Amino acid sequence: MSVIYNETRRIFKLDTENTSYLIGISPEGYVGHVYYGEYLEDADAYYLLRTEEPPFTPSVNEREKSSFLDYFPTEYPSGGVGDYRESCINVRNEAGCMGSEFFYDSYEIKTGKPSLDGLPASFGGAEDVTTLEITCVDPVLNLKLILSYSAFEKEDVITRSVKIVNTGKQQVRLEKVYSACLDMDNENFELLTLHGSWGRERHIQRRVICYGKQLVSSAKGKPGHQEHPFIALVTPGTNQQQGRVYGMHFVYSGNFIGQAELTQFDTVRMVMGIHQEEFCWNLRGGESFQAPEVVLTFSEEGLGKMTRSLHDFYRQHMIRSKYKDQKRPILINNWEATYFDFNTEKLLDIAREAKKDGIEMLVMDDGWFGKRNSDNCSLGDWFVNEDKINGGLKHLVEEVKKIGLKFGIWFEPEMISPDSELYKVHPEWAIHIEGRKATQIRQQYVLDLSNPEVIDYAYESVAKILRSVSIDYVKWDMNRELSDLGSSYLDKDSQQELFHRYVLGLYKMQERLITEFPDLLLENCSGGGARFDPGMLYYSPQIWCSDDTDAVERLEIQEGTALIYPLSTMGAHVSVCPNHSVGRITPFETRGHVALAGTFGYELDITKLPEEERKMIKEQTEMYHKYNDLVREGDYYRIASFSENGHYDCYMEVAKDKSEALVTYVQVRGMTNNKSRKLKLQGLDPKAIYQLEGTEESYSGEILMKGGYLFKDFWGDAVSRLYHFMKKIISSKRKL
Repeated sequence: MSVIYNETRRIFKLDTENTSYLIGISPEGYVGHVYYGEYLEDADAYYLLRTEEPPFTPSVNEREKSSFLDYFPTEYPSGGVGDYRESCINVRNEAGCMGSEFFYDSYEIKTGKPSLDGLPASFGGAEDVTTLEITCVDPVLNLKLILSYSAFEKEDVITRSVKIVNTGKQQVRLEKVYSACLDMDNENFELLTLHGSWGRERHIQRRVICYGKQLVSSAKGKPGHQEHPFIALVTPGTNQQQGRVYGMHFVYSGNFIGQAELTQFDTVRMVMGIHQEEFCWNLRGGESFQAPEVVLTFSEEGLGKMTRSLHDFYRQHMIRSKYKDQKRPILINNWEATYFDFNTEKLLDIAREAKKDGIEMLVMDDGWFGKRNSDNCSLGDWFVNEDKINGGLKHLVEEVKKIGLKFGIWFEPEMISPDSELYKVHPEWAIHIEGRKATQIRQQYVLDLSNPEVIDYAYESVAKILRSVSIDYVKWDMNRELSDLGSSYLDKDSQQELFHRYVLGLYKMQERLITEFPDLLLENCSGGGARFDPGMLYYSPQIWCSDDTDAVERLEIQEGTALIYPLSTMGAHVSVCPNHSVGRITPFETRGHVALAGTFGYELDITKLPEEERKMIKEQTEMYHKYNDLVREGDYYRIASFSENGHYDCYMEVAKDKSEALVTYVQVRGMTNNKSRKLKLQGLDPKAIYQLEGTEESYSGEILMKGGYLFKDFWGDAVSRLYHFMKKIISSKRKL
């Protein structure tokens, strides 16, 4: 069993294949963090809590209780009683006072993993995961705190979540509820985060932590383009293959905070959870509150090991869709081809030409409903504009299917336009503060998903379309943040619950969707990649990575995304040049190679492409079918980073059995008078011989990994090549 409790030593030990996590109970019942790191055989590590050092535990020295609490490595610190570092929970009682103190009560070890009510969360059977639940109590507030830990052995992942139960009769207000905390001694840690903006999502940033608090956060109602709900502490010199990494990733699609705090005693407190900005939850007697899940992983083999652990974990234990292990259809989306200017015949023209070149699905994007000919109206009016879609949606879909393509459609169901029929009837359904003019973004408001009636309307708007005709794919978009927080549905004491209730409403809608339409391929989107998070993966196997489709820009975006997410989750398309976002001209071949590291598709008007590029589409669709199993299922290795060197990018996918590997090399900037670049490949079988496809060249895996492969310079900028290595023989006796 991967979870044990030693009653004599008062130590819990959670194990994965390569890591151990130890929790200790102090004499008073404080739950302390003992150890997280490389696998341990021994669990006799209670001394690491330093309870024998002054200031001693309160049972020994009550007069220095606060001094003790302010350095004790607490598993789940509470606020208001003497620990002045960042707390994980703040509770205000009926008298208006804030303070809580939780003591160990009991534990339970379970095989498998319970689900979380109303929330996305990882899953696994008895053979995959073991769960530890530690129950603590605050006897003054009559609160029960259930700390849940699940150890996924094969993936070297431990998940954490928290549930608060009010066992008393008095109502309390939860003003902060984080999901996880790690208290550790500082190892000269650097903080690794993913920052960005619209069109520049998830760029990798690393900085030395200093005294005080360093954080990433969002208070926009969703994670947003600017910060990502992921942080990692890394030791100096950590790279892809070496160094210690402690990662935290939040399974939530709303406001978040991830923070590292370096304290006066050179300890680091790392926390993650729902941002306390505009958060409050009224917890009445007999009720409970479930906080979202945090994914923890530790690697002693650098960032690469963390990446592959998370990729395997999300593929096997977060994505539920039937498509998670399937090749996704190659799609063509009409957005960058037509924007709002299209009709049935134009879409059918695109479909006919797409079919000729091996494309498998047509996706009709924004502009098919209401009176929508620009982005300033009609959101909420989910009825077909038959002036555009002449003959109706059913006719269009049937004609597309006659051509031999699947059909997909775009929705933005969480929004409402001021210029819409829906707003005329239900202006109160928009999130707004009574008496204040609501802020528009993209000339639209956000529907109040705390209101069950609104949820039902929004869901049925999508479902009735899907029931009326055979649709294979839905792109679910969300194009603005939340502001003017006010709900006509919630009472005055519950207004601060709106942010979280909105996210719960979103989850409820998507759960209904995939339950009623289990064969639907759902791709989530939020202005590109603003809601690219593990919570959304629970409902959709892929998410639109970024609205920036330029291949060079995508190198950094996809590098940061692939640091923690499987390639199969990233929507990646080939678009026209000059690129509509940046005006860059990039070879068509390179655009295809970069998009291959994701769910492949096209974002262009195929009817206007020159013949040379049309021929290349045929080649690219064949390329996708040839390599997608490897890209989707293989182990990902980052070889070189354009964001670091400014000249070239290189990454590879290796089959689980090491029988083949695909290397993508992009020369972003050509250089004069430059020799070939020697780059060491990774993940191969050192005793095997690999042949480079299309050549007579053969190399041992050992040579390719220790000596490297020579990548020759090309003429021009943004030139790329694929290198497919296939295992020939295995020989332990071969001598070179």
